[in-house]
Amino acid sequence: MAAVDLSGRGRELIAGRVPFVEATVVRAQVPASVRPGDGAIVLQDGSIEGFVGGQCAQGSVREAALRAIRDRRSVLLRVLPGEGEPFPKAPGAHVVVNPCLSGGALEIFLQPRLPDPVVGVVGDSPIVSALREMAPPLGFVVESGGTEVVAGATAVIVASHGGDEASVIQAALDAGVGFVGLVASRKRGAAVLDSLESSHCRRGRVHTPVGLDIGASTPAEIALSILAQLVREVRVNGLSAPEAPARAKTEEGAAEEGAAEEGAAPVTAVDPVCGMTVTVSPTTPHLEIDGDHVWFCCPGCRDRHATEA
Repeated sequence: MAAVDLSGRGRELIAGRVPFVEATVVRAQVPASVRPGDGAIVLQDGSIEGFVGGQCAQGSVREAALRAIRDRRSVLLRVLPGEGEPFPKAPGAHVVVNPCLSGGALEIFLQPRLPDPVVGVVGDSPIVSALREMAPPLGFVVESGGTEVVAGATAVIVASHGGDEASVIQAALDAGVGFVGLVASRKRGAAVLDSLESSHCRRGRVHTPVGLDIGASTPAEIALSILAQLVREVRVNGLSAPEAPARAKTEEGAAEEGAAEEGAAPVTAVDPVCGMTVTVSPTTPHLEIDGDHVWFCCPGCRDRHATEA
């Protein structure tokens, strides 16, 4: 099998804004079939390009890599062929025991390579100009336009100061955008929210007035407050772009794993609080109760169910 040019493939995926994980073998014990420095790329559909061990090791790597994409965090994966296998300690590592390994413990570093979050900006104002200038150094890609900018966006900021704001917000909510910010006064923002044909939970994704309260008054300061809120949402609350639909799973409880796979039929569940049918994805609010996963349309329903349970 021809060797994979991992660096070139990685650049290609980054240019195409395709999420993937770089998997690099850090340590390996004989008789493992890999050596330190061997590597692979793991795509969001679970496919592996490169070599990080046989089929048994690949299964452990695949599962941990998809979790790394969901969590947006690097992980040092330790794959052991059995309980109590000797191997140097590695604080903070994720350990799995894979009895089907032919022998030889492995340590593999998994680093997710995720595209920069896209912020769709609607409007033409000094605040928008400031956002375009200030967002790129913070790792955001700004795309401007009308309702078409919502497709695939991590967040949408509506700063048109009037106009058909409601239709843009509605389009963003329908597209599954997790954060929609409206630049408006509290009074006008509330009026726009009241005009939406959406549930209370869906309207909870709309933030108005958008931006952290830092006493901002100039366009640049307002843009700074908006970007500060977006950074917090991404880094602290795990905001990400809408997930691709997932393949249906027949095994009970497999929806969470399947939600990370690309190009498949959606997995759905019914919110026990409001009765809404929700599409299960890694970002769908949920609780684990007595070993069962319960899915919700929004954090509000989840918290209410947790309180009443």
